[in-house]
Amino acid sequence: MAGRFLETYFTPQVLAAQQRYFGRSQSIPPQPERDPLGDEEQAFIEARDSFYMATVSENGWPYLQHRGGKAGFLRVVGPTQLAFADYKGNRQMLSTGNLAASDRVALFLMDYPRRERLKILGHARIEDARTHPEVVARIAEPEVRSIVERVFLIEVVSFDWNCPKYITPRYTEEEVREAIAPLKRRIAELERELGRGTGGHDGNAVG
Repeated sequence: MAGRFLETYFTPQVLAAQQRYFGRSQSIPPQPERDPLGDEEQAFIEARDSFYMATVSENGWPYLQHRGGKAGFLRVVGPTQLAFADYKGNRQMLSTGNLAASDRVALFLMDYPRRERLKILGHARIEDARTHPEVVARIAEPEVRSIVERVFLIEVVSFDWNCPKYITPRYTEEEVREAIAPLKRRIAELERELGRGTGGHDGNAVG
């Protein structure tokens, strides 16, 4: 766990709750301004094909949105920098509007088969794809560049790994296909061997 993450969230009320329920509160020494992403975090991010992003509205309500794309669509462009392309959608502009009032974001990344999750805190800004085509070309695949409307750029503050407890493993269609491929090949081999063994005739036939 990066220390800046806990320092950010251990507010006076959180510490008071710890004291009330557990008889003591946790003490966090001063932390650096940012915790850079390490090799493990970067590899995990680049392997994801979806994540959840939380922003806060002007009236104080949190808003959580799912983002998806080809694995690696959330780009690691530096030890403390992430970016992703924002495609044409329902035109509600909720995340975009929220970030105009407060640039704070929280990302939640899941790996269900391995029961791993990574939380990231950061400050986000949005750039118009029409005025920054060079950025779009750098972070979006060629087949989706025509539907990119905005680019989200995130300055990472800190991150935290969660334990696997209570994460139910789930698998994509591709992961299921990969898992059963050896079984299908073995079934095909057995069927061929069975066919050779009977010579293609009814085993009960009388010569």
